[in-house]
Amino acid sequence: MKAAIIGGGVIGGGWAARFLLNGWDVAVFDPDPEAERKIGEVLANARRALPALYDRALPAEGQLRFTDDLADAVAGADWVQESVPERLDIKHLVLADLDRLAPPEAIIASSTSGFKPSELTDKGARCIVAHPFNPVYLLPLIELVGDAETCGRAQAILREVGFYPLHIRKEIDAHVADRFLEAVWREALWLVKDGIATTEEIDEAIRMGFGLRWAQMGLFETYRVAGGEAGMKHFMAQFGPCLSFPWTKLMDVPEFTDELVDLIAGQSDAQSGHMSIRELERLRDDNLVGIMRALKHSGSGAGGVVGAHEAKLAQEGMPVTLNRQIPQGWTDYNGHMNETHYLEAGSKATDRFMEMVGADAAYVARGLSYFTVENHVRYLNEAHAGDRLRAETRLLNGEGKKLHLFHTLLRGDGEVVATVESFLLHVDLGTRKSCQPTEAVQRALAEVAKAQEGLPVPDGAGKVGR
Repeated sequence: MKAAIIGGGVIGGGWAARFLLNGWDVAVFDPDPEAERKIGEVLANARRALPALYDRALPAEGQLRFTDDLADAVAGADWVQESVPERLDIKHLVLADLDRLAPPEAIIASSTSGFKPSELTDKGARCIVAHPFNPVYLLPLIELVGDAETCGRAQAILREVGFYPLHIRKEIDAHVADRFLEAVWREALWLVKDGIATTEEIDEAIRMGFGLRWAQMGLFETYRVAGGEAGMKHFMAQFGPCLSFPWTKLMDVPEFTDELVDLIAGQSDAQSGHMSIRELERLRDDNLVGIMRALKHSGSGAGGVVGAHEAKLAQEGMPVTLNRQIPQGWTDYNGHMNETHYLEAGSKATDRFMEMVGADAAYVARGLSYFTVENHVRYLNEAHAGDRLRAETRLLNGEGKKLHLFHTLLRGDGEVVATVESFLLHVDLGTRKSCQPTEAVQRALAEVAKAQEGLPVPDGAGKVGR
């Protein structure tokens, strides 16, 4: 698959990274002589952050190239993403060329945050809106607006690269999400202008409070919970009258004077000026990865999108049971991987092995599983955030109720960093007592044992299950 990115700014660079790290070839067209450097820096952040969301390996990275020929950029493209400046006259010129040059079956989409599809296409060019959110390589939401059939095809493609495509059925200025952001932004400008709060205090009010709730539940579900056992009707009855109070200046915009700009810029510099933009981006990405990984565990919000995408990622066959990037959250004050996460990596390798032999989520739902009785970890080498971590698993014993596994954890360079030996017993979840696995699982284990027959016993094995 090939994506053509037209415009290589912050948003265009994010699109390029998302497609590239999901195995697509990407061609970038941007007359800016700094485009290659800028996208290179965005891509460096994406390579650090996106794989850290997943416990499985993303596809092999596609090929990235830059071209100053628009026809060359879109030739053979399956997806063409326009991310030029937010001026309708410029977009009309670019979209007319894209309509003429791109393959007829290619989806042509605009990253516009405000223009409606009818405005983009009123000169005759074909186009839908595919509005992303920064950083595009991490945040899953894409607002799709336009022709229903084209949006349907776009949804299927975007899900394959880990997005959550939201089809907005009726076009409206600024779509859906930015209308909320605009309302909050207007209110924040008034609070600063009137001396009620500084930029830092406003940011703290969001990130220490409702921002955390919105990340997992959004707006209406948050308020449903706030209504207590009586639910949304009680919440509306209790707080509905507040809508008539003069609490906000939603429809009133402060005049954008030089004094207001200087006031906000000065407060922002005082708040965050000690960090470069790239440092702030990496801080943002690390925090997003941590939040989204927590949400992935529960299946809520953006984490549910990551989990669904991860389930589709291809996996190597036996004996590789783990292939992932080490996230920042797995490292400690010494700068290397913390000892608890070596055990976590071994646990995930055990889970994957169980899936391979049929003791998966459906098996657990039937009331059967393996419980860990004992682990033994050997720490042999350092591993750092961003390193690839692979587990190769040896079945030492899979007879009867016993499951005895030996995981060798290797860095991407092939260096062994640890071994995790695990001993498990098969359990009936109803009685919480050990029992024999099903015949299907026993057959699968026997096949693994036969395939590994004759292999030498791994160095250091035999510490557990004796």
